[in-house]
Amino acid sequence: MAHTIPRRHPDAPVPIPAGVSAIGTALGVRGPDPARFQQLGELLMAGDPLMDEFADWMSTQDSALVRPLFEQALARGIDSVENAPAPLRALFDELESVPEWVDADQLETAAAAMRSGGADGLYIARDVALLGGYQFAGFNQTLLRTGALEKGSNTRFAETSQWAMDVIAAGGLAPLGPGYRSTVRVRFIHSMVRRHVGAMPDWDADQWGLPINQTDMAATIVGSLIAPSLGGLGMGIVNRPAEYRAIAHLTRYVGWLMGIRDDLLPNDFRDAIRLLMHTSAALATPDETSKRLAKPMADDPMHWQYRHLSPLRRRWARRQHLSISAAFLGPKAMATLGLPTRTLPWYPLLALPRNLVRSGVGFLPGGRDWMAARGDRQAHAFLRTMTAAPATIGATTTVAEHVA
Repeated sequence: MAHTIPRRHPDAPVPIPAGVSAIGTALGVRGPDPARFQQLGELLMAGDPLMDEFADWMSTQDSALVRPLFEQALARGIDSVENAPAPLRALFDELESVPEWVDADQLETAAAAMRSGGADGLYIARDVALLGGYQFAGFNQTLLRTGALEKGSNTRFAETSQWAMDVIAAGGLAPLGPGYRSTVRVRFIHSMVRRHVGAMPDWDADQWGLPINQTDMAATIVGSLIAPSLGGLGMGIVNRPAEYRAIAHLTRYVGWLMGIRDDLLPNDFRDAIRLLMHTSAALATPDETSKRLAKPMADDPMHWQYRHLSPLRRRWARRQHLSISAAFLGPKAMATLGLPTRTLPWYPLLALPRNLVRSGVGFLPGGRDWMAARGDRQAHAFLRTMTAAPATIGATTTVAEHVA
């Protein structure tokens, strides 16, 4: 079974976004060789053994008794749980054993650089990484079976953004920090989704593989944390080389916390781009679900919260975010997603000079701290615009309703 490749895996690498391909080419990064491409297909059947074993055990217990213990260990550490059950202790002993290669200073350097992207950084995450990710039909199958359409893409992105902002908060990835807690909680929900969706009568493992498998998770982690920094270059958000290395280091540690295999985690920023290229070449196979998920997301700005001139600002926001998608995804991907193909990429062009100036400020003494604080305020303000209610990790999956 470990070497079975689901039918969703293409026969050969598929085209990837032009922007990612161009940067990869400039850095001398090539597409996956046959062995790597086959491995990505095989790992569509691989889950997260550590968390899956815990979830299997938890399913045999009274969740009303066990879930509070999980939350206590997550918030205060496993040693705070008196007479902790062996499976719970095994899980958190592993999670709390920070790998020797983790550099706390690099994590803080990366987090500050990523916070500096502000609202524009979140725009790229939303309009490029998340929207473009709907071309990954295999992953869409899981989303649709966990209530993605019912809960809405707006709520899903707010939830994803809250996770990312926890990760890049000052001290977010310190032991028991908010980024650590949110990442482990997401990992737990992923495991519950694998159990729930995999047991559905209409889930075809021979076609789709395992829900939220290793290949999907690797693509998601680089898409969430690397793609915004990469796309930011196209909007004038520029960091120091050392900061890009630190961003890759942060991505590696978050991926480790998420349960992703070591050989699917980046060693440096160039390696992160390689992973982004390779996973995209294995997963970007759109189908009818791509339009079903993308079109409602394009219209989400029409429901955003503005204090003044709401109708006008909502229409403006819709055009603004479509222009970002058009600039980075290109007309072919826009057509695949059922979105307007003649949208002019005006917002990135307007944002470019402004962000170049701000990036320059970040290079000055004290400038990075100022930019990080400013960007953090912008990002939180954008979240409040998207949804009035605070985002809750796991709220967009119906599985969360059964494991809370």
